[in-house]
Amino acid sequence: MARRPRPKIVSLSDAAAVRVKEIMSERGSGYLRVGVKNGGCAGMEYVMDYVDAPEALDELVEDKGVNIVIDAKAVLFLIGSEVDYETTLLHEKFVFNNPNQTDACGCGESVTILPAEVS
Repeated sequence: MARRPRPKIVSLSDAAAVRVKEIMSERGSGYLRVGVKNGGCAGMEYVMDYVDAPEALDELVEDKGVNIVIDAKAVLFLIGSEVDYETTLLHEKFVFNNPNQTDACGCGESVTILPAEVS
């Protein structure tokens, strides 16, 4: 029996890919690491970092020429998410467009995320 294709855990918008590549070229090389952690008034926070190598249980995704590692504990919370890079008159920042996010606090620093249902 053929396996159905796995859904992409995380993708990057064009703007996010450009910005990550700029940062990576300043660092020399590496991976973008994406995850979530418990915290904030809504329950969870998105985390991003740059690492030299994936950890043993990390998922590896390549999108638009960027190597992304996803913390294994965050996979079900991030399935289908897009990381975008937003520039306004007041700020420049990465933002997550996550179909599993159900709520966010007023300051925008923390979110409520339900794990994706996998069938």
